[in-house]
Amino acid sequence: MVEANLIDGCLKNDRIAQRELYNKYKDAMFTLAYRITGDFAKAEDVLQDAFVKVFKNLHAFRRESTLGAWIKTIVIRTAYGLLRKEKVKFDDIEDLSLDSFFEQITVLDTEYLEKAIMSLPEGYRAIFVLIEIEGYSHKEVAEKLNISVGTSKSQLFHAKKKLRAMLEEENVNGD
Repeated sequence: MVEANLIDGCLKNDRIAQRELYNKYKDAMFTLAYRITGDFAKAEDVLQDAFVKVFKNLHAFRRESTLGAWIKTIVIRTAYGLLRKEKVKFDDIEDLSLDSFFEQITVLDTEYLEKAIMSLPEGYRAIFVLIEIEGYSHKEVAEKLNISVGTSKSQLFHAKKKLRAMLEEENVNGD
């Protein structure tokens, strides 16, 4: 089904169109929710809450972007909202940069890297995933999460610093 027809069907409460929309996006959105929350149960909650919001607010979708991008924004905000409820702190400190973070990492087991990312504190992980994996800019992350650009940069700096320490420890212990 073409995206426009899928949206129109959902707006008419067509259950088949709604199921098709959900099935089309659920896997990618669950993965995003899991990467932000680091917990399967939380990711399932985020996915469920996000799709309730999608169907409730689909009439407000202006079709200025793709439906997938719009849904992704809802998932990000829902996941961040869950983390906020759990009192995850996003420290606001000076603009920090970390040059060539991945250049210093030599051969790395992908599975270990994924585990290392998932072991980051939730605030660090959320920002790291959005910027380094999903490709958002600091400005976009700040807008989506209602935080300052400095907070986004700070969280990414600390996430990379913590990852670097974990990966260097693995290289020392793994050699």
